[in-house]
Order: sequence, then structure tokens, then C-alpha cells
Amino acid sequence: MRLGLADLHLFLSIVDAGSITQGAVRANLALASASERLRRIEEDAGVPLLERLPRGVVTTEAGEALAHHARLMMRQHDLLKGELQDFATGARGTLHFYANTAALTEFLPSRLAPWLAQRPNLHIELKERTSADIVRTVVAGLAEAGVVSDAVQAAGLVLEPVAKDYLVLIMAAAHPLAAHSKLSLPDVLHEPFVGLMPGNALQDHIDEHARAAGHALAHRIRMKTFEGLCQMVAHGVGLGIVPQGVAGRYKRRHGFVARPLSDIWAKRSLCLCYQEWDALSKPMKSLLQHLGAKAEA
Repeated sequence: MRLGLADLHLFLSIVDAGSITQGAVRANLALASASERLRRIEEDAGVPLLERLPRGVVTTEAGEALAHHARLMMRQHDLLKGELQDFATGARGTLHFYANTAALTEFLPSRLAPWLAQRPNLHIELKERTSADIVRTVVAGLAEAGVVSDAVQAAGLVLEPVAKDYLVLIMAAAHPLAAHSKLSLPDVLHEPFVGLMPGNALQDHIDEHARAAGHALAHRIRMKTFEGLCQMVAHGVGLGIVPQGVAGRYKRRHGFVARPLSDIWAKRSLCLCYQEWDALSKPMKSLLQHLGAKAEA
């Protein structure tokens, strides 16, 4: 059988109306067109599907079977349309989103949670990378968008600032450097440090700047979390560099002190990063607008 959805819709319209004339009206077809299509449906089935009566039609046993399966198929079609619409509007599917460490730990959780909670069928795969890696990935077309530091070179891309992301130097309260109101990375290059694990995007970023300043950081220990790093620093194990928001969150609990870094690269803003607004998918546009993008306006 070669029945299409339009054929099934017409057949169900006739069955539900109990009349070919009224069924044609429900299917928005002229009576002659509906009658001809019904004739072809029955020819294709090879068996009578309707019994013509003086005051309408009723299904034969074969017609009842067709009506049953037609209803199932139409329901499945409606479900499919709904799911495809969800994908198109960003209510379903998987978004791949790239972010640096500060964005993942400080910026995204509180802002992303309400947006994602309203879309129970949507999934987001977050990938942590350095800002430079994210820019290269977006430029290559391997990702739609990400959150990066404005300190990165991003020729040809749009960068929209959405949050401050200053880095600060933290140390034990009794450390001699605590007497300084402001320090730069070159001032402390020969001090022992507590770092984050190798491969952490923020730590890689800091290590690159240390090497550029002439000396790799001497890490006494590397921790998996910011809180673990802050605990080590508070006990005098070494210095640490963390986002200002992280320092503010753990300073009272662990008793270390924080000092601003005067280096230009440490005074950062977090920016949404993408190529062209019109080239973004609808789900990504919705996410970026929620995070603060003004591009469409």
C-alpha cells in the first residue's frame, strides 16, 4: 500500500463524520476530489473499507483495521512534529558549549541553571578549555560559541562582555607579601605556589604568563578544586592565583588574604565569543541572550 498522511487524514475524517460529504468538508476537499481519493485508497487496499448506506458510511472489518492503524500513525506524526519543533526552538537536543575555568566555576552555574531548568528535554555538554583554545575552536567552526577572557586575541570573532573576571593573588595572612597592597606576577615568580591540576584551563593560562615573564611557577602541590587550593594557601604552603569571586567566597572560611594583581592580563572580563549572530542555531541564540548577548538587538 502507498497511503500517504493526507490519505489517512481523509479516511479518518470520513470515518469520524460517518459521511463522505462531511468527511470531505473536514479534510478541506471538494466532494469529487474526496470521492476519487477514497476510490484509489480502496483500490490500493484491494478490499472494501467502507460500507455505503442510505444515510452515510460505516467501516468494514478491513476499514476498522485501517482506521485503528491510521490513528496510531497520525498520533506518531504529531509527536514527531512536536519533537522536531522542540529541536528547532531549542527545547530539545544537545548544545556543545565551551568555557574557560572562571566561567565554569563562577559565571555559568547561577545563570545557566534557570534557563536549563525550563527546558527539561535539552542537554548541554560543557567543555572546559583555555580562552585561546576556545577561540581557535570557534574560528575553525568546530563550536558555535563559548565564554572567554577578553585578554585573548580573537580576530574575526564577536566578543560581548558579560561579567568581570579579575584574578587575585592569595597568601597566608602571616606571609611577608601580605603587607603589599598590590603585586604583579613578576614580583612573585620565585615564590612557591599552590596550583590547580595540569590541564586545568585557568592554570594553563597562568602558567603561560609566568613563562612569558621569564620563569615557570614552582608548584609545591596541585589541587583539584579551588577550595583545596585555598586551604593549602591559608596554611602557608605557597601562593595561589584565583578569580576574585573564588577568593571572596573562601577568604572568611580559611583566613587567607587576597591582593590584586596589577598585570593587565589579570584584569579580565568574561565575554561571549562567536562568529556571526545570524549563523547561530536558535537554541544557541536563546542561551547567549539569556547570558547577556545583545547582538540581535
